[in-house]
Order: sequence, then structure tokens, then C-alpha cells
Amino acid sequence: MPDFALERGCEGIVCGIDEAGRGPLAGPVVAAAVILDRRKIPRRLRHELDDSKKLNAEERDEFALMIRQCAVKIGIGAASVREIERINILQATFVAMRRALMRMGVMPDIALIDGNQPPPLPCAVKTVIGGDGLSLSIAAASVIAKTTRDKLMRALALRYDGYGWMTNVGYATEEHRAAILSLGPTRHHRMSFAPLQLSLVFEEGLAD
Repeated sequence: MPDFALERGCEGIVCGIDEAGRGPLAGPVVAAAVILDRRKIPRRLRHELDDSKKLNAEERDEFALMIRQCAVKIGIGAASVREIERINILQATFVAMRRALMRMGVMPDIALIDGNQPPPLPCAVKTVIGGDGLSLSIAAASVIAKTTRDKLMRALALRYDGYGWMTNVGYATEEHRAAILSLGPTRHHRMSFAPLQLSLVFEEGLAD
């Protein structure tokens, strides 16, 4: 379970940064930057917060509310599908992370990043493989990023019926793949991703 061991090993203001949405076939990639007040974090959050992928939707929503209530600062950034197509998903993820950091309104002394590739940020960076399962700050960022992106995709689902985004939030489920074949892609689909290229050999144009 994540704790504050990594944060205690750093000097100054520490924030955690994580992203959601690198793998889906549709929608933006979203990043969150979170600075937690270690003295005010609720006991339940301290003992039960984990990597967002290990939590169910109800737990993520509940923890996201608790994080927003106890965080010193939260910043959220995104990179659009157009940006993903232009600069690739890794670089777009870095763009989203930088935007999240800049939108906190406070520059931390160091950012703890989930993964092994450091984004170019205007502060010190420490990458941590599996960081969302080790650092409470990164785990908090993973929950904020995930819940924010899921909410966005569910809003898009109201405008683009038939793709199952209310539940698959853009990921390559069987339902989603079948919808792309029958309805065609939308402007929110990542056309450069291999599954879309393979399934759209007979492309019929973008759905409105």
C-alpha cells in the first residue's frame, strides 16, 4: 500500500503526478498534480488509498472527494486527441503533466512521477516505477486523473451514442471495436492507434 516514505525522503514541497488515458482508442489523456497536507489527510485515505486501477468506481469517486477536501493544491491538465495524433501519446502525456503542474498555482520543489520516463518540467523530477502503489501523493494524483477523465468521457457519451463510452470510457472493449466498425470513428478517436488503423481499412469517413 502507498505511504509517505518517498515524500519524507524529499526536501521541500512535494507533489505527485500521474495520468489516465494513455491506452484508450478515444478521448484525451488527462494528468493530475496533487500536493497533500500530510498532517490533515484522513485516516481512511491514509490506509485505503491505492493505485486507481486497484479501486472500483465507487471507491475512486469517494476518495477523489476526500482528496479534494484535504489537498493543499490540485492541478489538472489534458492533451487533446489532435495533440496525441500530432506528437504521439508519450509526448502528449508529458504536455498534460506540465499543464497539470502549472495549473496548481504553486511550484513544488520536486515532482514524484509514476513511471520511468521523466517529463520536462520546471522543477526537480523523480520517476518511480509503480509509484501509484508506493506514494500516497502519486496515488492521489492517479485517482484525480482517472475520475476526471471518466467524467469527461461519460459526458461525451451523451453526444456520441453507440460507442459504450459511458462504461468503457474509450478503451478497446469488444463493444467499442464493434461500434467503430458499424458506426465509423468520431473526431475523438485516435486514428494513429493500431487497432483503429486495422479496423478501418474500409474507412467511410468520420462520424459527426
